[in-house]
Order: sequence, then C-alpha cells, then structure tokens
Amino acid sequence: MKKLLIALSVAAAAMTATVANAADYVVDTKGAHASINFKVKHLGYSWLTGRFNTFEGKFDWDKAKPAASDIEIKIDTTSIDSNHAERDKHLRSKDFLAVDKYPTATFKSTSYKPTGDGKGELSGEFNLRGVTKTITFPVSQIGEGDDPWGGYRAGFTGTTTIMLKDYNMDGYLGNLPVELELNVEGVRQ
Repeated sequence: MKKLLIALSVAAAAMTATVANAADYVVDTKGAHASINFKVKHLGYSWLTGRFNTFEGKFDWDKAKPAASDIEIKIDTTSIDSNHAERDKHLRSKDFLAVDKYPTATFKSTSYKPTGDGKGELSGEFNLRGVTKTITFPVSQIGEGDDPWGGYRAGFTGTTTIMLKDYNMDGYLGNLPVELELNVEGVRQ
C-alpha cells in the first residue's frame, strides 16, 4: 500500500509539472501591448501604413516544447485605421474588406516549427472576406518573464505578406502585396 501511495504521489507530481510548463496566455489588448499592423505600397512611390484597432486573441506557449504552441486571433475588420477617414471608409467597402458582410477576420495556427534562438515558423489558417488560406511566417520571441504587477508575460512578433486577389479583392489593386505584422504580448492565465 505504501508503494502504491508513493507511486501515485510521483505520478501526480509529474502530471502537475507537465501542466505547469504549458501555459495559456491572453493577448494584452486592454493595455495596448499588442498590435496588428499593415503596410502596402501606394502607387509604388511610398508606404501606406495602418492598423486594426480592435482584436483579441490567446495563445499557448511552453518554452520547453515550443512545437506544441498555438495561437488564435480574431480581428474586427471594421476597426481598420489608416489615419485617413475617407480612405478607411473605402477600405471598409466592398472593394476591399466588405465589412458589412465580413466584420471579422481570423487566424488559427496549425503548426509552429522552432528554428532556434527564439525564432520559428508559424503556419495557420487565415480567414479574410470569407476566404481561408494557409499562411506561414517567421516569428521571433521578444522575451518573457515576470511583470511588475505579479503576472507573467511572453511576447512575440512576426510579419508575412498576403496578396489581395487571394482574398477576392480584385481589380487593379488585386496584385498588391500587403505586409501584415502581428505583435503580441500575452499575460499568462
């Protein structure tokens, strides 16, 4: 009986240690410690930049098992902000985001391949305007650790390029590549 209790205690401790290593994080949008930015060439002469002001997300991160990591992001497409009200109105129209019909865009990872030194390749399903495509982009861990408020945080950044035509944004602008940048700082739950 004593051996059984010892074995159960060891098994419980091992299970607790495994659970303690894997962590759920909520993306810190309330503190504005995350951003989803974009940039696209304007007429080939300069960069037009902007962001989505409203989004939410969560991710799982275990630095001992980075390949098991995943992330989910939900973007309010109506919150697009290029610092120009008339342009934003056009970007929300059927020519681009068609926010009346597609008020959200989503990304859900399907795999994370660590490449060393806090870097890796994140792949997942990106849904925009009702079209889902697999995208892959390099990501880098910015850091992780205790915060001044008694919590624990982890932060990452990554950039990828999409083509507007792949998401049913045709016309003369369909051939434009758009760089998407995701910066996340998550608070461990």
